Amino acid sequence: MADSEDQAIKHFQELVSSDLTAVDPTSIQIRASALVARLKALNRNANAATRASKQATTEARHDMDQTHLGLQNLLYEKRHLEREIDKCRQFASIYQDVPLYSLSEFRALAPPEARSDDVLQNVHQLMLNRLSFELVERQRLDQKRKELTAQKEELLKHSKLKLATVESVKTQIESLMKAAADIQKRVDELVPALPPSTATTPAPS
Repeated sequence: MADSEDQAIKHFQELVSSDLTAVDPTSIQIRASALVARLKALNRNANAATRASKQATTEARHDMDQTHLGLQNLLYEKRHLEREIDKCRQFASIYQDVPLYSLSEFRALAPPEARSDDVLQNVHQLMLNRLSFELVERQRLDQKRKELTAQKEELLKHSKLKLATVESVKTQIESLMKAAADIQKRVDELVPALPPSTATTPAPS
């Protein structure tokens, strides 16, 4: 397109600088109009090319910005994951403070599949199995504790019922004894006391 512009300008300069006295003015005007139209067309094409170039530049810059933003996000995520990995490596799990059955107790009490030779040779799997066994044992013992607690509460309930029955019987007995004492008192008041028996003197023979 630059060659076309240069050629159009060159033709226009030749038209202006040449001796036009012997040339028909109409022909010169037509030629000049054609050159002007050509220059306008070239100018429109140049403007269109400039706009297209600006648009392409803008899109390329946008793509570059998006790529840069994506890279920054990836770097941020990488740093975040690295920090999380460090935290995990430094994390002290609660299992380290959980009192477990000793290894000998585990070998003696755990199911055979949980203490096979392969498991005993794998430190990680062995710890997992010991923790699982500890959990099962604690659940079993907790269930046993709940059952014993329920039995204790049932016995206390029966004991309270028996105690209440004993107290009720005791109260009834006391009431009966009191009623009997009142009746005896009334009987004593109604029946006069018998006179003392006089000693009889035997008749003279």
